[in-house]
Amino acid sequence: MLLTDFIGIAGVACVIGAYFLLQLEKVRGDSFGYLMLNLVGAVLLIISLLVTFNLASFIIELCWLAISLFGLGKLAWRRWVKRGGQAS
Repeated sequence: MLLTDFIGIAGVACVIGAYFLLQLEKVRGDSFGYLMLNLVGAVLLIISLLVTFNLASFIIELCWLAISLFGLGKLAWRRWVKRGGQAS
């Protein structure tokens, strides 16, 4: 087994763990923790796919990464607006 296999398995654990926590109602879909678990999972899976490439899996992980970044950006924007749009 290659190091990238372990990295990929860690990515799978992050993504599945995030979804499981969501189903258990331990996290919200728009929470920082949920979004970060998905982001880290996607990044780790993309790293593993760079060695053992699969186009379909690569595309879905890029989408997962983009959606997670969008969610984090939306969360950051809400917090910034809530503070009155002022840098602290």
